[in-house]
Amino acid sequence: MSDAFVVVSNLSFSWPDDTPVFDGLSFAIGAGRTGLVAPNGAGKSTLLKLIAGELHPTSGSVTVEGVVGYLPQSLPLAGDLTVAEVLGVAPIIQALNAIESGDVADEHFTTVGDDWDIEERTVAQLDRLGLGHLELERNLSTLSGGQVISLGLAAQLLKRPDVLLLDEPTNNLDLVARRKLYDVLEDWAGCLLLVSHDRALLDRMDRIAELDRTEVRSYGGNFTAYEEAAQAAREVTEKNLRNAEQEVKREKRELQQARERAARRASNASKNLGNAGLPKIFAGTMKRNAQQSAGKANETQTARVNEAKARLDEAGRAVRDEQKIALQLPATNVPAGRTVFDGEGLRVSLGGREIFSDADLTVRGPERIALTGPNGSGKSTLLRLIHGDLAPESGEVKRADGRIAYLSQRLDLLDLDRTIAENLATFAPGMPEAQRMNLLARFLFRGARIHLPVGVLSGGERLRATLACVLYSEPAPQLLLLDEPTNNLDLLSVGQLESALDAYEGAFIVVSHDERFLTEIKVSRWLRLDDRRLLETDAGRG
Repeated sequence: MSDAFVVVSNLSFSWPDDTPVFDGLSFAIGAGRTGLVAPNGAGKSTLLKLIAGELHPTSGSVTVEGVVGYLPQSLPLAGDLTVAEVLGVAPIIQALNAIESGDVADEHFTTVGDDWDIEERTVAQLDRLGLGHLELERNLSTLSGGQVISLGLAAQLLKRPDVLLLDEPTNNLDLVARRKLYDVLEDWAGCLLLVSHDRALLDRMDRIAELDRTEVRSYGGNFTAYEEAAQAAREVTEKNLRNAEQEVKREKRELQQARERAARRASNASKNLGNAGLPKIFAGTMKRNAQQSAGKANETQTARVNEAKARLDEAGRAVRDEQKIALQLPATNVPAGRTVFDGEGLRVSLGGREIFSDADLTVRGPERIALTGPNGSGKSTLLRLIHGDLAPESGEVKRADGRIAYLSQRLDLLDLDRTIAENLATFAPGMPEAQRMNLLARFLFRGARIHLPVGVLSGGERLRATLACVLYSEPAPQLLLLDEPTNNLDLLSVGQLESALDAYEGAFIVVSHDERFLTEIKVSRWLRLDDRRLLETDAGRG
């Protein structure tokens, strides 16, 4: 297994409409755990599919040594499949059962091969991922989305792969399931290539590979080490940018001085020629020579200015000024201790199933609350009740006069057909237009981008647009409800969300399984919804 590796040579790939994804990409990955990072849309999932053989290069090659296990983001599995069928062990178990019942046909022994211990290995693998309670005959339709993802990983691990490709494996997993997965990958001894926005998982990698269209840059160490290296590189590029700006100013100044000197020399030469009484033809020749010399000097100095500008442009492209969103949100301030929501004895049922009962919850400003619990425990339902979209069957609810804003997983607050600027004008009609434009620039929407329809924005852009409208709405929100806000966001967008929440001065409740994110936004209170009960918990217990 230690010899397992992936070699990509001069790989190019375009979609059928000729949209390019990669151009001349070459790299190699050996044994160990590699985290692959890049902004959304850079082609991370496409690269995994090329390595797995689900897509084929336009040109170049992909070579993989050994058995490949591949877990995509979404598993196209029918609900009537059994756990054993998803794991790919059903035929082997059937053959074993036939042999045990006395049927010694050769085909059964061929099916079993070396997998005489398949049932024991299967149960052990399921148990490691927190699925030991699942019966092999159970239908997929009865499982949660997180259980299906864990089951898909178990299926790949049972192949005993040499190369394991995982695409966002912690999506839809609760904290308990995530920690189980972390433990499994901690012991992985083969070649692992992982795409993830889960920084806790990326911190368990041996190296980080940064992907762009033409290159993969490898950084030794985990994601924290990568961030430190990337920050150091940003500081260098920012210094280069400042130096390039000074160089352009200096070259422009020298160009202007050179032109002024040339003009003075030409003027003095003309006077001197006139005073010397030289023949006109000789004087004209000297004047043309002087003009040509001045022109060449001007061209040389202009070329130096253009070169300096080119270096400035290159340095500017290297500096990504969209790393952080810098905000001030005094209108969202909630005095300490002020109650913004109070619920007592809350009970909710959906589809005849009791979600929670006898739940008590008081939220005061400016608390930062994390709401955790297993998938399907009712966390989103509780947020909808707090917002007022859902009424409890029993219990008493009191809400303060201040605005409560709810950001669902779908980010569906904005009108998709209207532009970013038009949406903001709807949320903040009293804000002058110039102030709205400046505000959108702080949310990294500049120039023509503010006139884009919201429906064409990427996930990160839509989140930024939604935050701009919600945080500066009139009146400003005093309680913010966020449901899995980091789902499907790239790491840059997660950082921008953290910056915005850092400036928010009201109370918020956030549903998230991303422990690093919850730490960064300084959660001060933890709630857990499980087995129809809402409980206060210690930090990080999820």
